[in-house]
Amino acid sequence: MTEIRTATFDCYGTLIDWEGGLATFLYDLALQHGDPGDNGDALRRQWEAIQFDLIQGQYRSYKDILVESLRRWMNERGYPWSPERGEELVRSMRSWQPFSDTIPALAQVRQQGWKLAILSNTDRDIIAHSLRHLRIPFDAVVTAEDCGSYKPSPNNFRQLLGALELPPREILHVAFGFKYDIGPAAELGMASAWINRHVEPTPPGAAPDHEWRDLWGLATFAGGSGPGF
Repeated sequence: MTEIRTATFDCYGTLIDWEGGLATFLYDLALQHGDPGDNGDALRRQWEAIQFDLIQGQYRSYKDILVESLRRWMNERGYPWSPERGEELVRSMRSWQPFSDTIPALAQVRQQGWKLAILSNTDRDIIAHSLRHLRIPFDAVVTAEDCGSYKPSPNNFRQLLGALELPPREILHVAFGFKYDIGPAAELGMASAWINRHVEPTPPGAAPDHEWRDLWGLATFAGGSGPGF
């Protein structure tokens, strides 16, 4: 048995309220075009499907991914496009805030002597703003820009392991997304914890080692010097 004392995280959707920030941005954009037909969550899901397709292709910066995915989303909905809209989305992402549990829970985990790291599908200059909002020191921050690829590529997780200089069995990867994080982490031998904020059913075939409603689950686990796997 190996005691786990390092937690790694997806940032947006796990630590930062990605879904709320994006849904608010897209819903406001729909309202500006006189189109209040869908709620913010439906608009976000439509956009995310476009984004996921884009990151499967040749690597480009996340700012470019944001701009192109928004352009395609607006085209699908029949809205007129202008490059300024893409710049607005990039600027908006830099301002999205942590969930209410994120900072106090991570502070408790830190106090238990755990190492913390982030593996994020973004650019360095975008996540720099999010790190200011988080106000918690991290032992490593690895972005898609550092890797030249996007999760769920195993390359990104290997880069994270290299940055931490730890074997997979000594890491707990904490995330809200299965296709981006939980599955790839498990395939490399990392333990996983699913942050299920919306109390959704577990996807078929998925088997995270832990399921928590929020990051207080991690704080409780760390406080108990959680056993390894």
